[in-house]
Amino acid sequence: MTAVRIRDCAGPAEYPLLVEIWRSAVEATHHFLAEADRADIEGRLADAYFPNVRLTVAEVEGQPVGFAGTAGEHLEMLFVRADAHGRGVGSALLEHVVARQRVRGVDVNEQNAQAVRFYRRRGFVVTRRSELDEAGRPYPILGLIRQPQDDTGSRC
Repeated sequence: MTAVRIRDCAGPAEYPLLVEIWRSAVEATHHFLAEADRADIEGRLADAYFPNVRLTVAEVEGQPVGFAGTAGEHLEMLFVRADAHGRGVGSALLEHVVARQRVRGVDVNEQNAQAVRFYRRRGFVVTRRSELDEAGRPYPILGLIRQPQDDTGSRC
């Protein structure tokens, strides 16, 4: 695993870099997303989405390579730059928000099989499915909840 440093977002001045990370991750993993929908979502990140979540940034060698956005106990977004996939960045971000921000749930595009596997390997189980995403677009969403652990670290 690469040495990953986790920190709070520096604020709106950092949003353009986070949008770049988002774009890189989405281009690598969201092949099912129509170009018009991708552009619409990207256009709303800095103004509508980022201000409404707590943003946590992952750095490798001093460079931001991923971020997570949380609201209460829900992980609203977790994206890692494509060239940093498989280097432990996503795992470090997820471990951080679970431990420090008490994240228990996440919604994932069903068509993003890589993300579904990522969360399931880390103790999340599917508890619901919706045919449409939160904006009413035809991208099925899976709701996942992290199973609690007992004192021995085993999943209950």
